[in-house]
Amino acid sequence: MNDRLNDRRGAPGTSRLERIICLRCPRGCEITTSLDGYGAILEIEGNVCRLGRQYVEQEVHNPTRILPTSVRVRNGRYPLVPVWTPRPIPKQYLRDLARSTRSVELEAPINVGQIVISNWQGLGIDVVASGEVERV
Repeated sequence: MNDRLNDRRGAPGTSRLERIICLRCPRGCEITTSLDGYGAILEIEGNVCRLGRQYVEQEVHNPTRILPTSVRVRNGRYPLVPVWTPRPIPKQYLRDLARSTRSVELEAPINVGQIVISNWQGLGIDVVASGEVERV
């Protein structure tokens, strides 16, 4: 639920509660976690399975996301092709990577799996076509 856990650390010696909806399985547990003033996890409650604990630990210390977006296509049946990052990337890069895709324009034909951006900013992040566009 809270996407900025690491941005809102309290003063040393204080603790705070955060509620996070687990996305690891369809159950969607509402997990309450207690964090100390440095952002370390003190307690996790509300998860039904071990996946919830893993999800909270990941979300607190290194939140990641898949970026689905689209890029422009020249001379294609469609003006846009869907693209995505096939692996989760650190959440801190989402906005800048999305901004970078705005300047990309591909020449049709486009095939599923075609690399659109390779090793973005030297970080090992690829953007890959997830749809096809025929040339017209």
